Amino acid sequence: MAQIPSLDNAPLNLSSLREQSQKELLNILKNIRGKKCLVIDPKLGGTLSLLIPTSLLKENGAELRHLSADPVQTECSKVIYLVFPQLNLMKFITSHIQNDVSKGVQREYFVYFVPRRTVVCEKIFEEEKVHQMLTLGEFPLYVVPLDEDVLSFELDLSLKECLVDGDTSSIWHVANAIHKLEFAFGVIPNVRAKGKASTKVADLLNSLQVEDPVNMGDMAIPEINTLILLDREVDMVTPMCFQLTYEGLLDEILQVNNGSVEVDASIMGGQQDGKKVKVPLNSSDKLYKEIRDLNFEVVVQVLREKATSIQQDYAEVKSTSQSVSELKDFVKKLNSLPEIARHVNLAQHLQSFTCKPSFHGRLDIEQTILELQNYEICFEYIEEMIHKQEPIVNVLRLLVLFSLTNSGLPRKNFDYLRREILHSYGFEHMPSLYNLEKAGLLKKQETKNNWLTITKALQLIVDQTGTSNPNDISYIFSGYAPLSIRLVQHAIRSGWRSIEEIIRLLPGPHLDLKRGVSNANSISETVPGAQSIIDRVADGRRSLVLVVFIGGVTFAEIAALRFLSAQEGIGYDFIVGTTKIVNGNTILDTLISTKN
Repeated sequence: MAQIPSLDNAPLNLSSLREQSQKELLNILKNIRGKKCLVIDPKLGGTLSLLIPTSLLKENGAELRHLSADPVQTECSKVIYLVFPQLNLMKFITSHIQNDVSKGVQREYFVYFVPRRTVVCEKIFEEEKVHQMLTLGEFPLYVVPLDEDVLSFELDLSLKECLVDGDTSSIWHVANAIHKLEFAFGVIPNVRAKGKASTKVADLLNSLQVEDPVNMGDMAIPEINTLILLDREVDMVTPMCFQLTYEGLLDEILQVNNGSVEVDASIMGGQQDGKKVKVPLNSSDKLYKEIRDLNFEVVVQVLREKATSIQQDYAEVKSTSQSVSELKDFVKKLNSLPEIARHVNLAQHLQSFTCKPSFHGRLDIEQTILELQNYEICFEYIEEMIHKQEPIVNVLRLLVLFSLTNSGLPRKNFDYLRREILHSYGFEHMPSLYNLEKAGLLKKQETKNNWLTITKALQLIVDQTGTSNPNDISYIFSGYAPLSIRLVQHAIRSGWRSIEEIIRLLPGPHLDLKRGVSNANSISETVPGAQSIIDRVADGRRSLVLVVFIGGVTFAEIAALRFLSAQEGIGYDFIVGTTKIVNGNTILDTLISTKN
């Protein structure tokens, strides 16, 4: 199965976006004649694998290399660097050129920045006196389709940059990415935003429409009816909870990267020779599409039923004489065997984690924290984790959840746990704790705790949640409904006016815009909590809602949105836009300076 996801069933023509990006990259290669060496930023490698087959790059005369500190080994006289604008990468490129010069090797050098060049990077080339040997350009890759209904802006560090570093450049990137979508699909008429970054993006969208207007006269009805922008900071509780959907668990335990997981070949039934294999995970795999968003308990049952069904059919074929059409149906079923085997192998591996008592203990304490049940038991559980020296990221994830739901910890407890962490894991973790404090994830209790008010008003804790036949998004976490998705539910039902008081308890400002369809100068009208339900598309089609998470989204939240759109009486389809797919560990990894 190809790793490049099929976008045939996407609610928007995402294939055209992907083809546009392919074309732009191939034009860069075609405009540099002859054999060339394409040196790719390693972080970009996975992204490109979702856009373009490597065979296509090679057909256009490109040798492929990954950028590192080591000099590029190639016979080519033309070297093209394709990189994110990061300072350490500029230093690598500079040292490569200087190494060639010292050896008397003459080459032409091209640097293409993704998605755009920055003054700081150009300054390094000038300081190192290599700028005159370089041709600089841009590869404006702002949006990458990860699947039929998921778009990534590939901004790995946006959360840390916004919350800790004070660098808001990613906000500009998100606004540009959405504006680029508007050129393809029309100006989005309804915008709802919650959080500092999100409201800024909404403002920037209006500025961009004035500076570089989308010609609305050419388009009948905009294909995207509503844009909902949410800061990750508005709901940091959800990513700190352990995901229980199949796709979420795969990400928690094996880490899904660019639509695939890398596992030992032995897990997939291969030889035990330590080799790794990549397993693609996207909706091109029909079985995966069917089970990805189910609670993992149910996935195991579904796989068992499918395997048993084939077993029974096989027994029937052996014991009775079957008609040709019956045999044909059986062979059709057999075609799905590789998919079933793939997911049985993965599910078996996940089960080796989920059947442990420690796993269930962790889920129980999470639920206790979410329900604000027993402060002392939760405190002692985290204290014990520290004393057992469990991986620091696991400790911090639970501690952050504890701090968020309690609006911080009493000073005595805060100081004690901080001191215990430094004693157990080393004082090199001081910057990590500082970053968590600066991001507001770990703090002393100074204000009234509103978590209970929020959970009751938005019905975040649901007692009876059937995982096999769910009727609410709380099945995702076996009893907790993601706060972020409850906000989306209210936004599409009746706007945020009905929950205005609750919205104000969450971090950051909020706004509601109706964007004009004709006059670019009066592009929007702010409606602080507009009541209006999202307008239905005139010709009876389902409305399309783009939900953008600035700072990352979890697979659990994507599953919740898919569940919502599949409900009877909901006339909306969702497309998710995100700076990156995240989970609690990957968020904390970016904030922890020294990993243990």
